[in-house]
Amino acid sequence: MSEKPLSGWAVILGASSGFGAATSLALAEAGMDIFGVHLDRAATMPNAKRIQDEIQGHGRRAEFFNINAADPDRRRSAVEQMEKILDEAGEPGNVKLLLHSLAFGTLKPLVGMTRMDSVTADQMNMTLNVMAHSLVYWVQELIWHGLMNEGSRIFAMTSSGSDRVMPSYGAVSAAKAALESHIRQLTLELRPLGICANAIRAGVTDTPALRKIPGHERAIDRALQSNPGGRLTLPEDVAKAIVRLSMPGTEWMTGNVIGVDGGEEIVA
Repeated sequence: MSEKPLSGWAVILGASSGFGAATSLALAEAGMDIFGVHLDRAATMPNAKRIQDEIQGHGRRAEFFNINAADPDRRRSAVEQMEKILDEAGEPGNVKLLLHSLAFGTLKPLVGMTRMDSVTADQMNMTLNVMAHSLVYWVQELIWHGLMNEGSRIFAMTSSGSDRVMPSYGAVSAAKAALESHIRQLTLELRPLGICANAIRAGVTDTPALRKIPGHERAIDRALQSNPGGRLTLPEDVAKAIVRLSMPGTEWMTGNVIGVDGGEEIVA
């Protein structure tokens, strides 16, 4: 068996679908064990179990946590369990990658025709907490518990919505802009520790999260017409890029928003 290019553990937030699932599988195939964090009810649990089974099929370990990743108590407990698992395996501090791929937010106009049609303060705060601020809080816990160290990588899934507008996308757009800002600040603060952080801006990708956005059909049609590659971005495209960006020799690439979109962003 040939030597795998990667090793250590990856923490994947949003591991049971979309970018998180594809990246979990790609990293496992490349040699990493997976801590998967996801939030699934009974109807969607079979898919989470399938991802676990496929990771194990690559000969890697898969420890999954079915929790709300934005809940501070659940987050702290999960990281403590991760620390215990690593210690018992004789691998203390061996989290080499964190992927933030959480897509749960309010899709309402900032200012609708009535109060009921408009985003509320609670909805705005929830959206930014889940889709942006939770990245910071997960990094804090992993650092405080000594699980990330020199050579570790942080990736966060952003989108062109960070600087573009769509109907009913205001709260999510604000979250993506905040997420990119957090990546820049984490780069400044963590680079002395040898940890790098980048945002990944995928092109339009047909995921369950996209299909919840009002008007997503227009976004798909526009991308199919304008993308130089002639197709939509696939979760696997992003997963392959993250694997490559996690290999030795890319440590000096940090603080960026990296497009994985087949050239979609550059087309007017």
